[in-house]
Amino acid sequence: MLGANWKRVSKSLTFMPAGVHRSVPLACALLILSACSGSPAKPEQPVAEVAKPEPVVVSVEPVRPNIDLTGDMLTRILEAEFAGQRGQLDTSLKNYLDLARETKDPKIIERATRIAVFARDEAAASEMANMWVELDPRNPDPHQVLAVMAIRKGDVETALVHLESILDYTEGEMDQKLLMIASMLGREADKDLILQVMEKMTAKRQDSPAALYAYARVAAVLGEYERALELLTRSYSLDPKNSAVALNYVSILQRLDRFEEALTWLEKTLKSDLEDDFDLRLAYARLLADVRRYDDAEKQFEILTKVDPKNEDVSFALALLYLQSGKADDAEKYLLRLDEQSNKSNEVNYYLGRIAEDRGDEAKAAVWFQGVKSGQNYFDAQVRMAMTLARQDKVNEARSQLQSIHIQNEREAVLLIQAEAELLVDLKRHEEALQIYNTALEKKYDPDLMYSRAMLSEKMNRLDLLEADLRSIIEKDPENAQALNALGYTLADRTDRYSEAEQLIDQALKIRPDDHFILDSKGWVLYRQGKLEQALDYLRRAMDLIPDSEIAAHLGEVLWVSGDKKEAKKVWASALKATPDNTSLQNVIEKFNP
Repeated sequence: MLGANWKRVSKSLTFMPAGVHRSVPLACALLILSACSGSPAKPEQPVAEVAKPEPVVVSVEPVRPNIDLTGDMLTRILEAEFAGQRGQLDTSLKNYLDLARETKDPKIIERATRIAVFARDEAAASEMANMWVELDPRNPDPHQVLAVMAIRKGDVETALVHLESILDYTEGEMDQKLLMIASMLGREADKDLILQVMEKMTAKRQDSPAALYAYARVAAVLGEYERALELLTRSYSLDPKNSAVALNYVSILQRLDRFEEALTWLEKTLKSDLEDDFDLRLAYARLLADVRRYDDAEKQFEILTKVDPKNEDVSFALALLYLQSGKADDAEKYLLRLDEQSNKSNEVNYYLGRIAEDRGDEAKAAVWFQGVKSGQNYFDAQVRMAMTLARQDKVNEARSQLQSIHIQNEREAVLLIQAEAELLVDLKRHEEALQIYNTALEKKYDPDLMYSRAMLSEKMNRLDLLEADLRSIIEKDPENAQALNALGYTLADRTDRYSEAEQLIDQALKIRPDDHFILDSKGWVLYRQGKLEQALDYLRRAMDLIPDSEIAAHLGEVLWVSGDKKEAKKVWASALKATPDNTSLQNVIEKFNP
């Protein structure tokens, strides 16, 4: 029985015989026929090489023996290939092993090695790879096979012999070969052993930035991030123009959530050795966006678009940043340019639709949304298209549009029900909307649909139904802070059951102590009980978290009632400037300051 370690060999060294899954047997026979005739041939491309940044070029062909191709030999080759296609690896391997031992032909030995690895035959793979190395020592592939086999046996010294052979004797650039080895070793399971191998390989190459970089790559893959950062620092000091080293250094800092450190390092580096490096500046711009420094990110993307105005990813990112900062006209300019030349049509159409929708141009928005044919925004675009039709008084078309949307999961099915009901709510057709929820909930309980029905019930002054639905949600999910808060706030706002309301809101606060809506509810129930100072404390905390118009309406009212009319007007004015159409805000201002 083969060793347990050997069973994993094909995971990273998939030297599968081409005939096993895709080549035509006769083509293989003709290839070997040309080899047996003694004529030179290009080295055959392996089906699946070990992953590496660039191929290591083997420029010297091994000596090929002159062999007379007999009928028996051709029969065995074809038999091996047909057996491989049928999954009969034992037969395929036996034929190729016999042929390899008889002919000593490097091409046949190579094929035999690949089949042995794929068949997980450790003894055969070792025999063939050793024979392959003897005949073709400048080829890295057999050295890789033998190195991995040695590592999985815990034989560090033998592994090093073959890895050093790849570095010292095979053709190709040193950095390419080092990265190929790093990629190969990074997939192995024995972390300590791999680090030991890399440590020994780099011990005599301390002045080689490529060797240190390769070691850092392996350390990072194995989760040794601090070691990787140390190695990258040393590599970068030896080669400060190497942007790949710099990018990997930043990537590890991000992985460790050390974003400020990464930003500081990038800012310094972009002012010195790599000032003009596009990829490094792009990494800086993206990191700024990740930490929500949108204005700074915007400036960096503007620099990048000037350097490469045809870069679609950069232009698209800048358009989204403009949207984020409310610069719809600037965003539209870039999106329209992308619409003419980009492969990002679905994303571009979606955001152009959002811009038109925000401007109230429903017809144009519908056209853009209709152009979203697939992708992550497809479902939302189709729902939004229905809403634009409804706002054009094309209610039946809107409902048909919603009902025609292809859904991929239960969540999308729920969202469609909510969308159709909300469409009717916007038109004040509350009874029809209620019937949609009733029909859906009769078929299956869903907390989101029940919550939506509860919110509709509030608009219809059906507090009995609202309370029944919210209590049903809480009964099934006592930790549902949203339902607890909604019921508590409604009881505080629409009834005089203040003690009960406060108890529900306090339960919600225990679950989400920093939720601005729940803090607002707490402030409101305290206000309704006449506890003005305590109410102001909670409402200010809520407002500090998110300056929401509904919270501003409450805070202003409590300030006014407390006697601080000047501050109340200031709060209302600020909120009104941000959301001039908010009815709650308008109503409270009209009530106290007509």
